[in-house]
Amino acid sequence: MNPESQPRWLNRTVWGMAVTSFLSDLGHEAQSVLLPGFMAALGLPPLALGAVEGLADAASSFMKLGAGWFSDRLGRRKGLVVGGYLATGAASGIIALAWGWPMIAAGKLFGWIGRGLRGPLRNALLTDSIPKEALGRAFGFHRFGDTLGAILGPLAVVGLLSWLLRHGLNPLAAHRQLIAWTLVPGILSGLVFAWMVKERARSKPKVLSFRHALSQMPASFRSYLGTVGVFGAGDYAHTLLILAATQLLTPTLGAAKAATLGGLLYVLHNVIYALSTYPVGALADRLGHHRRLLGLGYAVSVAVPLLMAYAFWQQSSSLLLLALAFSLAGLVNGVQDTLEGAATGAMAPQAHRGLAFGLLGGVNGLGDLLSSLIVGGLWTVHPIWGFSYAAIMMALGAGMMLRSHRLTREPEPLG
Repeated sequence: MNPESQPRWLNRTVWGMAVTSFLSDLGHEAQSVLLPGFMAALGLPPLALGAVEGLADAASSFMKLGAGWFSDRLGRRKGLVVGGYLATGAASGIIALAWGWPMIAAGKLFGWIGRGLRGPLRNALLTDSIPKEALGRAFGFHRFGDTLGAILGPLAVVGLLSWLLRHGLNPLAAHRQLIAWTLVPGILSGLVFAWMVKERARSKPKVLSFRHALSQMPASFRSYLGTVGVFGAGDYAHTLLILAATQLLTPTLGAAKAATLGGLLYVLHNVIYALSTYPVGALADRLGHHRRLLGLGYAVSVAVPLLMAYAFWQQSSSLLLLALAFSLAGLVNGVQDTLEGAATGAMAPQAHRGLAFGLLGGVNGLGDLLSSLIVGGLWTVHPIWGFSYAAIMMALGAGMMLRSHRLTREPEPLG
């Protein structure tokens, strides 16, 4: 293919995916900020939050595995992605009606099954639509759009929650109303994807069994997934950071102000995330070392649970310490989400990209289940135990990723 016929990386499809993710995250990240307070208002313990998040991530991971492989066989992905976005948006309506953790879990499961359906297929569509040398930039730009929504959504609901509480609405009713409104951007995201994203024509795929398709994955990719899984076993859901900040701040500020500041700290987390994604992706493209930068990001992430463990040990309500922890968490999440996708796109055979991204999502989902349940469970003993476990597993994953990069050359993108 000559240079003139190469597709531009910042094309209509990339823009469409960024706008779609902006709207989707506007809704479900706002919901993420509201969920800990909503569950607390219902009298549910931290373990319930960890269990809901973990079970939803597990359901999402299993869906990612099947959806990626199925889309490779089907040869079409766009319609399934649209359905996934609509399901994730509709989940807010279910959660808003809940009076206990089972219905919250049902809403989360429904939404995250939709998320699992859309994730690997969207990433495969993105990889197919851009030049191979621009993977980091394209994934970084997409994550920027995603996280811009994750900034504005929580910022809006924190302000609205504070306003509703000041005007006399009880916390449960205020949380319920705001969660219901997150349905709107969620549904819009599916409609925008249907309108803006173009699916490139593909040759009729060769039908392979799941097991046979799995065998086509390079050994380096399978090793990479194992390392991602080890790190993920300690990479707890960051909604637990909101809960931690709220618990630490409540004794000095009161529950209402603590919840507001917890939400604002999460906004800070998302601002740092948004600012990091594109520069990290562009740097990785320039250096040609997606996995080495990813390993460095993993290593930095260990500081977050250590800071939170220290905060609980000292019973510290220092906003400076909490802001540092949330900022580092946002930075490493930006590195992780951008470069895990770019590295997968670089290593995956073109004919099996859907399965490759499904495997990545499945491994991450299994790690999220383990980490959320274990950290949430240990939290019931003491939060220090939960964060210490997370730090150990994340450090192990970082060491494995850095070691694997030294032992193997960064693969050239296939197809």
